[in-house]
Amino acid sequence: MLQATLYPTIVFILLIILSRLIGKKLLGQLTFFDFVTGITLGTIGGAFVTSEVRGNYVLVSAAVLAMLVVVTGIITLKSVTARKLIEGEPVLLMQNGKILEKNMVKIRYNQDDLMMQLREKDIFNYNDVEYAILEPHGKLSVLKKADKRNVTLKDLNITPPINEGVSTEIIRDGRIQAQNLKERGLSHEWLYNQLMTKGVYRVEEIFLATLSANQELFIDKYKDDIANPQRVEDDDSIIK
Repeated sequence: MLQATLYPTIVFILLIILSRLIGKKLLGQLTFFDFVTGITLGTIGGAFVTSEVRGNYVLVSAAVLAMLVVVTGIITLKSVTARKLIEGEPVLLMQNGKILEKNMVKIRYNQDDLMMQLREKDIFNYNDVEYAILEPHGKLSVLKKADKRNVTLKDLNITPPINEGVSTEIIRDGRIQAQNLKERGLSHEWLYNQLMTKGVYRVEEIFLATLSANQELFIDKYKDDIANPQRVEDDDSIIK
């Protein structure tokens, strides 16, 4: 019984230490190598427990691990110090368009990682960044410079609709969603008239049709008439 309690506790603490040593990258951007490393560490820890704990006591070890996760969550919730030790702290990576190399070295974070996460934020120029902060769980928070931020309705003194609502599925896989149509207070006749105005005469032609809160109808047919469809994949004809 002692082994069933002691070994999973040791493995749990060791995995926390190893995760902190590996750094934030493991949580932020899981490359294939990172994925294999994480799985291997977990597998080794699990294999150690199952090989050392015999019989039905293995189930006790599982319960102990689950309890440790719950207890750790409570401790990090109550204690700021424990939260910093277990989860880490935010790290400032950029300020006023300048990269803070020392902070990046401290957490073993390279330029490729930074640029990749900036691109995920639609930022392709370092000069656009006022602050870039790597959060404890590996996500990058970015504040753009004032002249690079997106214009909002408030900036233009435009009052947005009070309730934009969500779009309602009216047709799906060539079938009318009668209940949704009824909830919007609309009839089949109204729907058919709308479809005809858009040049659609058979419901079966439609893959998806939705109706926005302001009564705007979106229609996507199975056969889309796209004159010059763009390609993003590689052309097999030039790959030998």
